[in-house]
Amino acid sequence: MIDSMNGMMTMLRERGKIVAPPYDQALLWAVLLLLSFGLVMVYSASIALAEADKSFGHQSTYFLVRHTIFLIIGLLAGLVTFQFPTRFWQKMAPLLFLVGLALLVLVLIPHIGREVNGSRRWIPLIFFTLQPSELMKLFAAMYVADYTVRKAAFLHSFTRGFLPMLAVMLLVAGLLLREPDFGAFAVIAAVSISILWLGGINGRIFAGLLVMLVTGLVFLIWSSPYRLQRITGFMDPWADPYGKGYQLSHALIAFGRGELFGVGLGGSVEKLLYLPEAHTDFLLAVIAEELGFLGVLAVVLAFVWLVMRAFSIAKEAALYERNFSALLAQGIGVWLGMQSFINMGVNMGLLPTKGLTLPLLSFGGSGIVANCIALAILLRIDYENRRLAKGLPA
Repeated sequence: MIDSMNGMMTMLRERGKIVAPPYDQALLWAVLLLLSFGLVMVYSASIALAEADKSFGHQSTYFLVRHTIFLIIGLLAGLVTFQFPTRFWQKMAPLLFLVGLALLVLVLIPHIGREVNGSRRWIPLIFFTLQPSELMKLFAAMYVADYTVRKAAFLHSFTRGFLPMLAVMLLVAGLLLREPDFGAFAVIAAVSISILWLGGINGRIFAGLLVMLVTGLVFLIWSSPYRLQRITGFMDPWADPYGKGYQLSHALIAFGRGELFGVGLGGSVEKLLYLPEAHTDFLLAVIAEELGFLGVLAVVLAFVWLVMRAFSIAKEAALYERNFSALLAQGIGVWLGMQSFINMGVNMGLLPTKGLTLPLLSFGGSGIVANCIALAILLRIDYENRRLAKGLPA
C-alpha cells in the first residue's frame, strides 16, 4: 500500500503543478522514524539483560528480534487498518469495546491471565503475551467518540447523556484497578473525559466529573499502601535509594550522566542491570544517558508534533462535519500525548512511578501494535479529509 502511494507521488504533475499527496507523508515518516529509533534504543537498552538472564537464552539479540517481529506485525496491522473507512470503525466501535471488556475480564481469571510482580495484566498466547489494557485504550477512544456523536442531543442531560457513559467507564476502571493497572486507567480516563468535553458535554457536568475524578484518585492513593509508597518514594527517592527509591534514583543518575550530548550510543552504564525495566518503562532514561539532553529534546518535540498533527487532522475533519472522525483523532492525540507525558514525567522524577511505556519506542508487543493501528486510523482520517477537499467521496 505504501509503495503504491509513493508511486502515485512520483512527480505527478498537472498543468505544471505538483499534485497534493493523497496521505500525510510527514506523519507517516515521523511514525516510521520513531519506530526505527525505538528499535535501536530497545536493542541498546536490553543487551545486558538478554545476555545475563538464562530465560532469554543468554542471547544479546533476544529483545531485538522480538521487537522487530512486533514492529512487522504492527505495521502490517496498520496497513490493513488503513484500508477500512472510518465509518466502518464507527460501526464496529460498540462491538470492539465489548471485546475489550471481555479481555479485561479474562486477564483476571486464574490460569488464563499471567501475574508478574503482583500485577495480572497479560494473557499468554502461543508466541507472545497479549496485554488487553493496551487495546482497550484504542477501543475506549472509539466507543466514547461514537457515543458522543450518537448522544449529542443529550449531552446536556446528566441522566440521559452522561450517566450511561459514567457507568460503563466505572466498569472499565474497576477491571483495570483489579489487575492493577493504574497507568492504563489514567490514560483511558483522560481520553474519555477529553472526548466528552470536546464533544460538547455540559460544563457543570464536566466540572463535577473532574471533582469526582480527583477525589477518586486521592482515595485510591491513600487506601492503597503500595501506591502511597510510590508517592512518598517519588517525592524523595534519595531517602531510600536501595529500596522504594531505587528505580527512580538510577533513572536520575542516567539523566545526570547524559548531560548535553550523552555518553554515546551503547555507552550507558545504568542499563547494565542497574536500572530495572530499562528497555520498557525507563527507555527514556537510557536515551538521556546515551544521547543526552538533545536526544531527549528530540523525542519530546516529536511527540509534541504528533499530538499537534492529530488535533490539526481533527480540526479538518470537523470542518467537513465528520464528527466521529474528529473526536477519534483528538482522542488518539490525547492518548499519545498523555501516555508519553506520564512516561517522561516518571523517567524525570516529575511523576510517581507508573507501569506505562513510551508509545512507539518502548519494548512491548501489544503497545506497539495498538499504536500502529491507532496511527493508521489517524492517517485514514487525514486521507479522507484530503479526498473531500478535492470533491471526492471519502
